[in-house]
Amino acid sequence: MMTKRQSVEQSVRDIRRSTRKKYSAEEKIRIVLEGLRAEDSVAELCRREDINPNVYYRWSKEFMEAGKKRLSGDTVREATSDEVKELRAEVSALKETLGEVVMECSFINNRKMKR
Repeated sequence: MMTKRQSVEQSVRDIRRSTRKKYSAEEKIRIVLEGLRAEDSVAELCRREDINPNVYYRWSKEFMEAGKKRLSGDTVREATSDEVKELRAEVSALKETLGEVVMECSFINNRKMKR
């Protein structure tokens, strides 16, 4: 059973979580690159950007891993929304064409069976 204090603490955590700043990929890259330049300490950078150092090191690790994969020839990437739209349109057109061919074949087979 949750005490009133635990309930309040949970509410505070929920509020902090929901109001936490969301960083774009570009912002994360900028911050990681600033850390790699080492003009300021990571601690100072994190204070200035208002992030926990653990978050910085996680972003830095993800950045390095992505770069390592890319340099080793792993070129898999997420499709852009325009590419997804184009592919969906192409799939739709192909399905329509396939449906027409199936109907045509069915019609021809029915005519042959009636003879």
